[in-house]
Amino acid sequence: MTLGGWIIMLVSVGSVSGLFIWCVCKVLTTPSEQESIHGFEIETPDTK
Repeated sequence: MTLGGWIIMLVSVGSVSGLFIWCVCKVLTTPSEQESIHGFEIETPDTK
């Protein structure tokens, strides 16, 4: 593989790895937030 290929590969792999590590750190270090699950009730006309 040429030098250009190695550079592109290292930049690509490094970028994806850095983004992954940043996401994991962000999830693990975020202060505990209130867990809430949003949903909705399905009301169909035939169940009234």
